[in-house]
Amino acid sequence: MPALTSASAPLSALAASDPVMAQLIDAVGPWELRADRSRGLFGYLVHAIAHQQLTGLVAKRILERLDERCDAQATPERILALRDGELRKVGFSRAKTLALKDLAAHSLAGTLPDDDAIDDESDDGIIVSLSRVRGIGPWTAQMLLIFHLGRPDVLPVLDYGVCAGFRLAYGLRRLPRPKALAQYGRRWQPYRSYAAWYLWRAVELARENRLPAPALRVRVQQQPAKRPRKVPGRKSSVSARRAARARK
Repeated sequence: MPALTSASAPLSALAASDPVMAQLIDAVGPWELRADRSRGLFGYLVHAIAHQQLTGLVAKRILERLDERCDAQATPERILALRDGELRKVGFSRAKTLALKDLAAHSLAGTLPDDDAIDDESDDGIIVSLSRVRGIGPWTAQMLLIFHLGRPDVLPVLDYGVCAGFRLAYGLRRLPRPKALAQYGRRWQPYRSYAAWYLWRAVELARENRLPAPALRVRVQQQPAKRPRKVPGRKSSVSARRAARARK
């Protein structure tokens, strides 16, 4: 499918707005945002539910078994015709079974965005519409906006990979707070989807020891450090050492 946006303009704008983004683009290379409409909205969301908290290979096998149960294509009508136990045998958990049934019901009721008219809907409107479906939250809706619809200005600030990539690329000690990341990300408009993609790649660069040292140190509000959970009746290691010395 042809790209919705030429890569050169978004990448040039990102690099000009932020020296750290310029480093990431240089280290990773150019990327072009492309919409993947091969499955349709309903099919995309079925795949999204299947992939939740599973590896890609396991989810792929579950989806193949679902298609077999649905005579080669999992339509809303065929999913609703399956008993919950059949979907559980396919590999869906109880929560995912309920989510699939709810998704199919919304599709047949016409409360999901229409495939032909969805391009006219705003990002926020699509997120609100999809979040009415059980098991579909803002994160799943944002992934759909980026990869299914090719929307160029989506920043999933609750995505762990995006937050981890920001921490690594900008030299923070801890993950940024979502609101702080959203505020900082305003400089990436209207190409925040591109910025998110490069932040995901920053995690890979760090694993490969290829992440550039931050060209810019930013001051954003970070997540608080986690304190060790206190167990009732158990002294901390410091307190235990002090008590042992006192007993001598």
